[in-house]
Amino acid sequence: MGVYTMRCSLNMSAPVIMLAAAAMGLAQSPTFKVGTPLSPDEIRGFDMMVGPEGKELPPGSGTAKEGAEIFAKQCAVCHGKNGSGGPANRLVLGSPGNPHRGPWKDTEKSATSYYPYPTIAWDYIQRAMPATKPGSLTPTEVYSLVAFLFYQNGIIQETDVMDAKSLPKVQMPNRDGFVPGKPVWPPVPKKPSWY
Repeated sequence: MGVYTMRCSLNMSAPVIMLAAAAMGLAQSPTFKVGTPLSPDEIRGFDMMVGPEGKELPPGSGTAKEGAEIFAKQCAVCHGKNGSGGPANRLVLGSPGNPHRGPWKDTEKSATSYYPYPTIAWDYIQRAMPATKPGSLTPTEVYSLVAFLFYQNGIIQETDVMDAKSLPKVQMPNRDGFVPGKPVWPPVPKKPSWY
């Protein structure tokens, strides 16, 4: 019986030792400034949102041709040569002059043509792209990239200029796809007669 008690106490101490070692390892890991208050400059960096009307859009402008050059340098590594075929989300579903209007599969909902408002693309690219250095693009670069993506998706013409005035006026193919009571796709099923 004494040997059994000894074995039990040794077996119970192993998990305690492992937990203590893990806690010591965590105590020595870097803190990553968790809980550190944001500076006023950091807060200002987050404190911008572009609404559907585009009132918050900054000065600048760009075309699809200019955007193609920027896309090749900054975006193609993740999103593919023309917005499809890369390891990241597909950005192009339609083609110039032929916008994709649904039905939308879950895998297609990250494509630019899925957005109901054109300003969403500008806001997202400005905040989050490129993935290696989010927020580093100038407003003119962002307008150019939006123009390129909208052109590739068949939403605008290649010569259209995107700026603070023209961008909010772009009619997105899925504009009415998010309006309650007016779904473009899928159709709302009717209640069965026995209901």
